Amino acid sequence: MSEAKDDNKNLDRLTPREIVAELDKYIVGQKKAKRAVAVALRNRTRRLKLDPEIREDIAPKNILMIGPTGVGKTEIARRLARLANSPFIKVEATKYTEVGYVGRDVESMVRDLMAAGIQMVKQEMQETVTSEAEKRAEEALLDLLLPGPGKKRKEARTGKPVVRPMGTFSINPESGEGGAGLIGTAIQVGIPAFFKSTPDSPSGAGEEADQAEGAGETAGGANAAGEKSATREKIRAMLREGKLEDKTVELMVNQSPQFPSFEMLGGGMEEIESSLSGIAGFFGGNKKKKVVTVARAREILRAEEAEKLIDRDLVSDEARQRVEQKGIIFIDEIDKIAVRGDRGGGPDVSREGVQRDILPIVEGATVNTKWGPVNTDHVLFIAAGAFNVSKPSDLIPELQGRFPLRVELDSLGKDEFLRILTEPKNALIKQYTGLLATENVEISFTPGAVERLAVLAADVNSRLENIGARRLHTIMEALLEELSFEAPDIAPAAVSVTVDYVNEKLSGIVTDQDLGRYIL
Repeated sequence: MSEAKDDNKNLDRLTPREIVAELDKYIVGQKKAKRAVAVALRNRTRRLKLDPEIREDIAPKNILMIGPTGVGKTEIARRLARLANSPFIKVEATKYTEVGYVGRDVESMVRDLMAAGIQMVKQEMQETVTSEAEKRAEEALLDLLLPGPGKKRKEARTGKPVVRPMGTFSINPESGEGGAGLIGTAIQVGIPAFFKSTPDSPSGAGEEADQAEGAGETAGGANAAGEKSATREKIRAMLREGKLEDKTVELMVNQSPQFPSFEMLGGGMEEIESSLSGIAGFFGGNKKKKVVTVARAREILRAEEAEKLIDRDLVSDEARQRVEQKGIIFIDEIDKIAVRGDRGGGPDVSREGVQRDILPIVEGATVNTKWGPVNTDHVLFIAAGAFNVSKPSDLIPELQGRFPLRVELDSLGKDEFLRILTEPKNALIKQYTGLLATENVEISFTPGAVERLAVLAADVNSRLENIGARRLHTIMEALLEELSFEAPDIAPAAVSVTVDYVNEKLSGIVTDQDLGRYIL
C-alpha cells in the first residue's frame, strides 16, 4: 500500500502542465484533449482536499471526445489512468443492449471496473508480502520433496480405531491363572475396543510391540531428527542453486470453477456466479491434483501463499474506495448508439434504450457487485466517437448534459506522422528496430526514408479511408514484411532503409488504389 500512497503524493505534485508533458511523451498533438483531461484529473485531487460536506457535492466533469479513428482518443484516456494509478476499463457502447434484450446490461461496466480495481489493489498488496510468500513457498516445496519419515506407518497404526466384527466377542472373567480375563469388548463397528488382558493375550503382545517400537523411536529420535534436518538443508541448498528445477512433484492446486458463458435478461449474473462458485467449492470442485516441475510448483505455491497473506476484506474495501474516488470508464463508439432524427426501425430499435440505461450510471448510481455495492457518483466517464455519420446532438438531451466538456481532436497529417514515427517513447521505428535486433539484424532509417513514410501514410489516408495513425502500422508492416520473414536466415546483417528502399517496397502498392484498398 505504500506504493499507492507514493503514487498519490506524486499525483498531488503534478500540475496540469506537467500532466500534459507526461502525455506528450506518448501522444503527438491533440493539445485541447490533453488539457481537458489534465484539468479533470487535477480537479479530482483538489476535490479530495476539501471538507467532506463540500466534497460530496462536486461531481466530475465528464468528457466527450470527438474525432476520427486513430487520432489518440483511447490512448489519452489509458495513459491518463496509468499516470493517476486509477482503476480503468475501456468498453464499447455497441456491446450493450437495452433491458429486455439478450446481451450485456450497462451495469456490467461498473462490475468490470470493480474487478480491475480488485486486481490492482491485490497486486500491490502481494508485492508487500513477496519475501514472506517466497519463504513459505520454499518450505512447502521442501515438504513435497522430503515427506516426513514414518508418517504413513504411524497413521496406519494409530489413525483408525480398533474395531471388532460384530458377534465375535466372549465374556469369561474366570479364565487365566491370574484371574484376569476379557471383561468387555465393543460390539459396534467404528467404536474402539477396551481390553484388560494378560500379557499372554494377542492384544497384550501387540501393545508390547508398540511399546518396544515407541522405545526404539524415542532412543533414535534425536539421530533421526538430526539426519532429517541435515537432508532438508541439503535439498534447500540444491533448490536455491537451481539444481532441482526439472524435477517433478505432485501438489494440490486451486482452480476456479468454469461455467458456460451466457447472458440473462435483466442481469442478475453476479448472484448466480457467486452461488455456482459456492456450490462447486462445497463439493470439492476447486481442488485438483497436478504433476508439475519444481520451477512451476514454486510459482504456484508462491501465488497461493501470497493470496493467504493478504486480507481479502481489506482488498475489497480499498478497491471500492479507489474505484469510487479515482475510477475512470472510457466508453468508445458512443456515436454508434446515437439515434438520428430520420431513423426507422432495424438496428436503431434499442439504441435510445441503451442511452437511457447508461444515463443513471453516468449521473451516479449504486451498482451491486460480488464485492459489495459500488457508487458511481464520482467515477470519471470519458466518451468518444468519430461522429462522421451521426452528431453529438443526436444523443438524448439528458446524456448530452452529463458530458459537459466536449473536445474535438484534430486529424493527423504528414507532420504528425513524422513525429509519431520518431518522437514518442514507444515510437514505431523504435519498436521495429528492437524487434529485428532480437534476430541480430540491425536496421537504420535515413531521415529521407522516415519523411517518405509519413508522406505515403498521409496520401493513402486522403485517398482511402482515414484511419489516422493506424495507417502507419500497415505501412510499416508492408515495408518490412520481406525483411521480417528473412531475418533469421540472413542474420547477422545490417540494413539501411533509404528513400529508394521505401519506394521499391511501397510505390506499387500505394499507386494501385484497388490493391491498396485491401492491403493498406
